[in-house]
Amino acid sequence: MPGRAHRAALSAAVSAERAALAADLAGLDDAAWATPSLCGRWTVEDVVAHLTAAAHMTPVRWLASIVGARFDADLHNQRRLVAHRGATPGETLARFRAAVGRTTAPSGHAAAWLGEVVVHAQDVRRPLGIATTPSADAVTAVAEFYVRRDFAVHSASAARGLRLVATDGPFVAGEGPEVRGTTLALVMATAGRAAYLDDLAGPGVGPLRDRVAST
Repeated sequence: MPGRAHRAALSAAVSAERAALAADLAGLDDAAWATPSLCGRWTVEDVVAHLTAAAHMTPVRWLASIVGARFDADLHNQRRLVAHRGATPGETLARFRAAVGRTTAPSGHAAAWLGEVVVHAQDVRRPLGIATTPSADAVTAVAEFYVRRDFAVHSASAARGLRLVATDGPFVAGEGPEVRGTTLALVMATAGRAAYLDDLAGPGVGPLRDRVAST
């Protein structure tokens, strides 16, 4: 697929995955919104506010924010999260819904920003017991990007020296001890989500588990 068409497809996938997540969260009560996510200390509501913040980011805004945070990525993310969190969970969700179709991003790495939505969506779905999964095309695109480079997560470092084999799609990458599982489980594990390691099999799972633990 030509570069421009590929970026357009990834951008469309970002909007589709945001919309799917918004639909999944529509019926949550306040207690569910306070559920701890798979993303560190953030709750479900925090993760959704973070995704809204990311949808409003541009290169200039990102630079101003990260410089203002003295290049502390955690402080930068927390400030943006607070700015886009509503007074109630319902308002936080409404703000996220309003951002579903936005195409702004901190950089032109479209697959990385699709990964942001794919990973964070599962960060909240899994603890909530929501079974929705991303589209096969979307998660495969993220997997292919993640094994090529470290970006927002240390995915390429986690995958280095291992052979990742998807059991539900075409994704295969790397050489070394094999790690087998769904494309989504491979993406989430290389993104540092230990909860997904038990969904994987093969002699490479041990080294991958050690790498996830170290990050």
